[in-house]
Amino acid sequence: MNTQNSYVARKQIMWGLVLIAVGVVFLLDRMDLVDVRSVWHYWPLLIVASGINQTIGYPSAREFSNGLWTVFIGLWLFAVFEGIFGLTFMNSWPLFLLMAGLQMVLRPVLQRRFPQSKENDHA
Repeated sequence: MNTQNSYVARKQIMWGLVLIAVGVVFLLDRMDLVDVRSVWHYWPLLIVASGINQTIGYPSAREFSNGLWTVFIGLWLFAVFEGIFGLTFMNSWPLFLLMAGLQMVLRPVLQRRFPQSKENDHA
């Protein structure tokens, strides 16, 4: 199995597991065993899981970089909604500047680490 096929299979398995987990939570809510409102504030962590999935088994440097952005946005949303470190939408915008700078610094390293493949990079 080549890299692209294994990446697609892993991505499909991950999203299937996410759907199963969400279904179980809603089923337990309907059975009055769990209150969905008590776990709903964790939804940004699904975005983090999606980003981690993009970075594992990375078919290209671009996909890995996109995964890092996805993880960052999920963690940022979680921190803002939970008020972690006193972050709000108004005071946390400099984090995006830091992340953009970090991506610019890492881009050459990632391009050397993950060889360019025309088959896998959709640029």
